[in-house]
Amino acid sequence: MKKINILLLTSLIAFSGCDSILDKAPLDSFTDDNFWTNESNVSGYANAFYEEFTGYGNGGGAGLFYYKTLSDDQAGNSFADWPNLNVPATDSNWKSCWEEIRRACIMMEKIPAITSMDEATQYHWIGVARMMRAWEYYHLVRMFGDVPWIDKSLNINDGDVLYSKRENRDIVMDKVLEDINFACTNMIAGKGSKITFSVDMANAIKAEICLYEGTFRKYRKVEDKQAAPDLEGAKRYLAEAKAACKVIMGKEYELNASYQGNYNSTDLSSNPEMILYKAYKQSLLTHSLVDYTCSSTQISGMTKDAFEAYLFREDGKPLSLTSANTSDLPTEVMEKKIIDKGKDTEKEVTVYRYSIKDILKLRDARLEQTIDTCVFYNGRGFTRFNVGMEMTSSTGYGVSKYDNAAIPVNFRNQTSSNYTHCPLFWLSVIYLQYAEASAELSELGGEAITQADLDISINLLRDRAKLPKLNKDVDYKDPKNTIGVSNLIWEIRRERRCELMFDNWTRYWDLIRWHQLDKLDSTKNPDILLGANLSADKEIAKNEKVTLVGNYMDGSKDKTRTFDVKYYLYPIPSGQIDLNPNLAPNNPGW
Repeated sequence: MKKINILLLTSLIAFSGCDSILDKAPLDSFTDDNFWTNESNVSGYANAFYEEFTGYGNGGGAGLFYYKTLSDDQAGNSFADWPNLNVPATDSNWKSCWEEIRRACIMMEKIPAITSMDEATQYHWIGVARMMRAWEYYHLVRMFGDVPWIDKSLNINDGDVLYSKRENRDIVMDKVLEDINFACTNMIAGKGSKITFSVDMANAIKAEICLYEGTFRKYRKVEDKQAAPDLEGAKRYLAEAKAACKVIMGKEYELNASYQGNYNSTDLSSNPEMILYKAYKQSLLTHSLVDYTCSSTQISGMTKDAFEAYLFREDGKPLSLTSANTSDLPTEVMEKKIIDKGKDTEKEVTVYRYSIKDILKLRDARLEQTIDTCVFYNGRGFTRFNVGMEMTSSTGYGVSKYDNAAIPVNFRNQTSSNYTHCPLFWLSVIYLQYAEASAELSELGGEAITQADLDISINLLRDRAKLPKLNKDVDYKDPKNTIGVSNLIWEIRRERRCELMFDNWTRYWDLIRWHQLDKLDSTKNPDILLGANLSADKEIAKNEKVTLVGNYMDGSKDKTRTFDVKYYLYPIPSGQIDLNPNLAPNNPGW
């Protein structure tokens, strides 16, 4: 069984009065009925589920923010190809999900016998277990498609279940919906907090799962070796997503004044937007995200395609339609840089920088809170500290979103030293989900979307981003919208992309559920591996460390990524099919 060598979130913060959980104990150690005697033990057992919310990562390990560079938003500092090019023998995603499903099943089976807990408390914790089983199955299905449905903890005598066949993914997801609805109905309101399990967390999970499933069922295609669209099923899931969002939007959450403050704070406890966050603690539970976006390790920079997705503040229109200045040419400026900081002296030199500060002021305010105000690359580095090792970017665009200049430098640019908190479920995402579910439902014959739906959701995000409000009757069509969706849905998707840039592995799975994964084919969409306009650098032609395509930095590492419909699903690991031949055949194309 797997172990971890980190302090779990609630062991450090929420349950300081409980025994610390330093390792995930083997699940067999929790089957003893002597353990299942009180709520405190149940709570301690459930703490192990927090490891499933990776956040910014742990120690020097990668998390789900920034590091997942297989998208059209980033060109990785090492080329990001498809997750699998061949069928692997093992896959940690497969293994981990099944372990946590078993953990949840054990919890569900043991709780009813705990006589010291009243029925409502029992149902609350069974709700937590079913919420986590739903969460794990959601991840299994979106990766692997059809999977066995296991609803009990297994032992060696359960051969008929151990060797189960794969269940149709739609049937599995309907059972996932049953689980998450049970959690939303039975978890006790007011029990829990922003760093522990709560009914609001359950509704946030429900909103994510149901929006994914509703849009996936709407846009999937038979010709791409998937099932036919299920419009009634899509409508049902989208209605569930919208309802879950409404529950949260009816509570006392509100947007944080600062967009960047959701990502670079050392204390999210008073942030009114947070539903659940991961609390890191200096020298105890740390991460390395800030370090990887401000040190000498090359940054996986924003792409030209992503940069050009941001609207202009003046009229709220895209690059091809705005009346604002659309230039992306940086301005050459001279700056002083400290190259030797002695005990009593400093040595300065004059360096040239290529500023995009004025360019950023014309666009969606989120952009200037996401990337640096100058471009930098091999041979023309930059540091936010005015001293020390310089940064370079794979595309010229930096990533400043997660950095906090108020934190001492040594807690920003060193591995395993960062302690900024990480949002896991927060109100901005709920607003985006509500708007998208409303628009998609409207197109499927459900309740018509209204201007009020937009005004209570993504137009609040636009206010914070200094953009004009989005009208439900969008009066323009972006020429980039060539995929057959309405102007409104296109703009709602743009809003989601810009609000959640680099966040939580979101973009990749959005492209999956919208059936747009072919956008990651760099042979057909070259802008997804290009970066900043470097033509302001008069010495760029002499820089052998940088390749240009026209005026734009090439972040491809001389590689290409070609799409195949088989990439909509991960392959079942061959080792698992060897153990259980009933898992065969593998997914289409594998």
